[in-house]
Amino acid sequence: MVNGEALRVCVYCASGPVEQKFIDLARELGTEIGRRGWQLVSGGGNVSMMGAVAESARAAGAFTLGVIPKALVHREVADVDADELVVTDTMRERKKVMEDRADAFITLPGGIGTLEELFETWTAGYLGMHDKPVVLLDPGDHYAGLLAWIDGLSTTGFVQQRALDALIRTTSVTEALDACASARPEVTLE
Repeated sequence: MVNGEALRVCVYCASGPVEQKFIDLARELGTEIGRRGWQLVSGGGNVSMMGAVAESARAAGAFTLGVIPKALVHREVADVDADELVVTDTMRERKKVMEDRADAFITLPGGIGTLEELFETWTAGYLGMHDKPVVLLDPGDHYAGLLAWIDGLSTTGFVQQRALDALIRTTSVTEALDACASARPEVTLE
């Protein structure tokens, strides 16, 4: 809870075809968000991991907010079952609404769209534009190569350790959600 309100977790993840294990991960995360009595903020699509996390969160009792740009309403099949569906004009507006409406962020495996969302949110936190937890949930080392490269940027001076520390790296759903809660002392863990 944040000031007596349910914690709102924004989840970034794939909206394209992926292996079943990634769909299962998204479902597990959505179910646990609902079980904790939290809310889900998502990209507003009803396909792939994005649809799985929203559907399972709702099934577990979570309020779901989907945010989707007009251009993707048909491509990502808008989540018309969302408790609230916000349709924006642009991708930038989408990300702004998602950031404003969330208390914490979790990134699951995904592609370039997911990476873009992660990097923007992570950078904004590092720069002090928000103080919300930015969590990477990577149980199968999907991001191992990327993280090794980024860690290498630290040794060459391009990325400060403080920036690396602004990203909370986790490998389990429980660990990721606890990181969201523990980073905000007024939030209950369950």
